Amino acid sequence: MTGSRILVTLTLLAAIVAVSACGRRGALDTPYEAAVQARKDASKAHQPVPPEPEKPVEDKKFLLDPLI
Repeated sequence: MTGSRILVTLTLLAAIVAVSACGRRGALDTPYEAAVQARKDASKAHQPVPPEPEKPVEDKKFLLDPLI
C-alpha cells in the first residue's frame, strides 16, 4: 500500500514539474510588434514580405481608469 502511494506521489510531482516548466518567459509582444518582427524575419530570409502593419491607435482615457 505504501509503495503504490509513493509511486503515485512521485508521478504527480513529476507531472507538476513538467507542466510548470512550460510557457514563455518575458514580456509578451503586441500584435503590432509581432507583425513588424515578421516583416524583418521575412526580409532576412528573402521571402515575400507581409503588408505593412498599421500603427496602433493611441489609448483613449476612460472615466473609470483610475479605479484600475
